[in-house]
Amino acid sequence: QAQLVESGGGLVQAGGSLRLSCVAPGLIFSRCTMGWFRQPPGKEREFLGAITWSSSSPLYADSVKGRFTISREIIKNTLYLQMNSLKPEDTAVYYCAASGREITTQEFEYEVWGQGTQVTVSS
Repeated sequence: QAQLVESGGGLVQAGGSLRLSCVAPGLIFSRCTMGWFRQPPGKEREFLGAITWSSSSPLYADSVKGRFTISREIIKNTLYLQMNSLKPEDTAVYYCAASGREITTQEFEYEVWGQGTQVTVSS
């Protein structure tokens, strides 16, 4: 049962920006690695980036480095994904997830997931 709630998805033109939010229960947010993933239509889910509760230095996938930025607002138990210079190939369902491990890119190491939010980028 999902305990994370994403929001902020929608339709945007290529070159535009969106900011996704993920609200997590305090116990999860303060102790876990928080990650962002996406699943494009007809493809497997892929890692985008992650941040640990103790660090302010996120890890990014090469495919989004320089365009996407992960940040967190601890007092609000909220994780963000700022997406700039969006491309049609960024169209996907975007998920946030929590892992009890140290920062990881591996999907199977994330135990708690949100329901996802759709991002559609038009050309």
